[in-house]
Amino acid sequence: MKRKDYLMPDLKLEKKRSSKKDNETAYRDFQMSLEANRLGQDKKYYVKTYGCQANVRDGESLSGMLEMMGFTYAEVPEKADVILFNTCAIRRAAEEKVMAEIGNLKYLKKEKPNIIFALCGCMAQEKDVVEELLQKHPQLDLIFGTHNLYRFPALLQEVMVKKIQKVEVYSQEGEVVESLPVKRSMSSKGFVNIMYGCDKFCTYCIVPYTRGKERSRRMKDILEEVSALKKSGRKEVVLLGQNVNAYGKDLHMEDGFTDLLRAISDTGIERIRFYTSHPRDYRSSLIDLMAERKNIMPFLHFPVQSGSNEILKRMARGYTVEHYISLYDEMMKKIPNMTFTTDIIVGFPGESDEDFEKTMNLVEHCQYDMAYTFLYSPRVGTPAASMTDSISKEVKKARLQRLNQRLREIAAKKNKVYLGRIVRVLCEGISKKNEKIYAGYTEDNKLVNFSCPWNCMDEIVDVEITESHSYTLNGRVLEK
Repeated sequence: MKRKDYLMPDLKLEKKRSSKKDNETAYRDFQMSLEANRLGQDKKYYVKTYGCQANVRDGESLSGMLEMMGFTYAEVPEKADVILFNTCAIRRAAEEKVMAEIGNLKYLKKEKPNIIFALCGCMAQEKDVVEELLQKHPQLDLIFGTHNLYRFPALLQEVMVKKIQKVEVYSQEGEVVESLPVKRSMSSKGFVNIMYGCDKFCTYCIVPYTRGKERSRRMKDILEEVSALKKSGRKEVVLLGQNVNAYGKDLHMEDGFTDLLRAISDTGIERIRFYTSHPRDYRSSLIDLMAERKNIMPFLHFPVQSGSNEILKRMARGYTVEHYISLYDEMMKKIPNMTFTTDIIVGFPGESDEDFEKTMNLVEHCQYDMAYTFLYSPRVGTPAASMTDSISKEVKKARLQRLNQRLREIAAKKNKVYLGRIVRVLCEGISKKNEKIYAGYTEDNKLVNFSCPWNCMDEIVDVEITESHSYTLNGRVLEK
């Protein structure tokens, strides 16, 4: 049996936030030892990422570090010497999916005793989950969290050389580490972290515990990354943060996100998008800038979660339905071609029939182009997990079905207006539906599957829309 070296997560520490003015974010550049640099010679790696764009960006850095160590990419886990699960904890279903995948691959440990199984990301920040992982999947050699991603080479070296089972999860965030190596997953666009963490503490959400307090990257570091992406030929940058509107608060900036967005726009990059924005922190100055700048795309993911003020209060969202609608109306007035997506939770504890009808009314007002809808999933340690939930599963599922049906109807109606239009599409690759056609997104974030007589990968092309569906469009590229 392997020697064990455990530093487990602590929920009490994860909840803490310092109000001290001198508690400034520290910054430093990534470094890797010479020993770790040679660790992957003649070895392969496989990274499986679950969850949001932030997780995808983490996966790019993890792959970058592995390749810096000399590892080469394996197309399938069976050919890998290191298998890394980069995880999400937003819902229990996401965790169960990871658990199942680890179980499905455990046979590899018998076939290749020296293979390394590693897990990182948000699941690692939950003490109960880590304990469950260790009990059910003893084949895991390494578990580390979101705050010490930069430690991965050193941790992997320790596990491989010392032959130990190691858990190292920091319960509180530390320095912001810049200059991490990165293997970009897309050649047409790039994800750019602008900040980390969240201080909102919505009662249902585990993210403030798994990702720590809000910490902004320095503007100069962000602009350098954007400029490098533009120089590499990428047409689009996607700015990431758990709450991008909060950018710069910790840097004592008055209107940080607007200032950052203006500076990124000034680089001349062709397309800019951002995820995720919080209605609580929106400013009219940001809306005005989006209306002014043509390279800021007319699309917004604008999570609402519920159309009931009572439920929003129980969720601790920090705004009312009336405030949300006023922001929505302002944006539609200033940017008439804006498209919207949102997040909606169905069956939150205490949600009455009347509360749900208010959500349906909000959907009618906003006419979302798409919504990510979820049945409420309690997360251990969050306030909502201890709330009385008297709503039956049958009622919750019926509400979700009705909501999704109406959303599909709205989306289908909105997409029909694109028929016959010519739209600008950034080709991101081959369509998942058909290997003979391409796929990409319009400026207003519509997914288009289209034919093209030449290899238009990574190009922005004019596409005539010939067919519409609820959530996708079909078309053909106009001849040059």
